[in-house]
Amino acid sequence: MAVSTVVMRALPSPGIAVSPASSSSSSSFSSSTLSCSRGVPLAAAAALSSHVANSSSADQSGSAATIHGRCFVVGDNIDTDQIIPAEYLTLVPSKPEEYQKLGSYAMIGLPAKWGRFIEEGKSKTEYKVVIGGANFGCGSSREHAPVALGAAGVRAVVAESYARIFFRNSVATGELYPVESQGRICDENKTGDYVTVDLELGTLVNHTTGKQYALKPIGEAGPVIDAGGIFAYARKTGMIPAAA
Repeated sequence: MAVSTVVMRALPSPGIAVSPASSSSSSSFSSSTLSCSRGVPLAAAAALSSHVANSSSADQSGSAATIHGRCFVVGDNIDTDQIIPAEYLTLVPSKPEEYQKLGSYAMIGLPAKWGRFIEEGKSKTEYKVVIGGANFGCGSSREHAPVALGAAGVRAVVAESYARIFFRNSVATGELYPVESQGRICDENKTGDYVTVDLELGTLVNHTTGKQYALKPIGEAGPVIDAGGIFAYARKTGMIPAAA
């Protein structure tokens, strides 16, 4: 069996509000291949997964199951051009210096009404969690979008729904946790609020307002992201040989 087929059977498809014909449960597996035109290229996914698996976790807040920090709030239809404009796609994330530079440009395409995601002169954001509305990550199928957010220091996105390709790229690269909220919460939280995302309990607690929100289970995508991406997960579970 081809390696791409084995690996992709470990990559979940999200429960995304796109259309009844194309949506599926976040805890189900897809057997589509990485070589499809809208998927993550094998070479790119391997390089990104290798980088994530070997990167430092010194700036992370909380365990893999619990993420605590300030949140950055946006609305509906945040597309990949806003997350990372095309002019920065020449940066190679597998090169540490370019990975860091890519992170410094995260969300640079956002309209000014959402505020500044990264302070001028800094390469990292102060926000560990991004809260969005419907159809987060729509637009072109660039794996650089979740990579840029992860490189900037984001550990989770909590949105009402996702564009399928952004969700899958987030899982494949292992850069961040794309979590779906049970309802629309972007209108009830503000940028700068302190929040805790608990993946095991399925909750987001806003410590600034005292409100708690229910999240949908991330399902089998969780262990893939925990491992550092699809190739790291495949090696860990014995689906492909461990790197020499």
